[in-house]
Amino acid sequence: MNVGVVGLGYWGPNLVRNLYESHLCEQIYCCDLDDAKAEKIKSRYPTIITTRDYKELVQNPEINGTVIATPVSTHFPLAMEFLEAGKHVFVEKPFTPSPEKGAALVAKAEEKGLIVMVGHTFEYSPPVIKIKEIIDSGELGKIYYISASRVNLGLHQKDVSVIWDLAPHDFSCLFYWLGEQPKRLSAMGRDYVLKGVPDVAFINMEFASGCTAHVQVSWLAPSKLRRTAIIGSEKMLVYDDTETMEKVKIYDKGVDYKDPETFGEFQLSYRSGDIISPRLDTFEPLNREMRHFVECCEKGLTPKTDGHNGLRVVKALDAAERSLRAGGKIVEIA
Repeated sequence: MNVGVVGLGYWGPNLVRNLYESHLCEQIYCCDLDDAKAEKIKSRYPTIITTRDYKELVQNPEINGTVIATPVSTHFPLAMEFLEAGKHVFVEKPFTPSPEKGAALVAKAEEKGLIVMVGHTFEYSPPVIKIKEIIDSGELGKIYYISASRVNLGLHQKDVSVIWDLAPHDFSCLFYWLGEQPKRLSAMGRDYVLKGVPDVAFINMEFASGCTAHVQVSWLAPSKLRRTAIIGSEKMLVYDDTETMEKVKIYDKGVDYKDPETFGEFQLSYRSGDIISPRLDTFEPLNREMRHFVECCEKGLTPKTDGHNGLRVVKALDAAERSLRAGGKIVEIA
């Protein structure tokens, strides 16, 4: 399979490296308007073919699939053009800047019989996969609520708010773990540094299953925090992605309510047992993701993070942004 990569900025070189090291690609083509970035990639991987014009990749009949790692505002027109040209497409997160454009890409891929995949890399990471297994096993019991924080200092974007920049990670993980998307949400936030570009947001979600979730995202925090707590009826789990060793911990903690047998006060019994850190596999999520893309293209398989997966995240991002702009108004998600 021959693959083209459009965009060699912050994330593009990582995608190129993993495609190259997968040994699944016969030829890799790279495109970027910055000649220095193209030359840098060429110096690392001499066999790669580079160009400044993405049209050369669109028109090249030898290219089977394309990886798009450009600003979100360009995702839709680029992906649509490659799909029209009969090429499979991988689009970095967020999928598209609106649900309507995401739906259009999904429809076009289905019309053409092509693969469209979204870069929700966390869904390929060992901790997130392990948490999915734990939840599905029923070990945590009924999931009551999930609280997530993804904050750091810096990396302000000019074209998107902190919701579109950071929340896709947590949204994709939450929807993957729960197997559903929220039915409604609300968001509050502010644009403290760049007017018109919110840099802090607090998002509340409600799911049909009864689970609720709170996600905090911010570019204004004294330290980097990537922490999620999952509270179940039987046990609780904490996932801290900044930990080097024990990223996932299961707490045998909970509370049981007992109805009073006679008139009087109710009784609560609290449980505090062992803390267990399960063994996690060790592999690079991005490598697994890129291999999955190539294999899906070659074998006609449905990607784990296909267009529908990307679209449900975009729907939630769009609803959160609209709620924030409306002062925290609750927004229903179809």
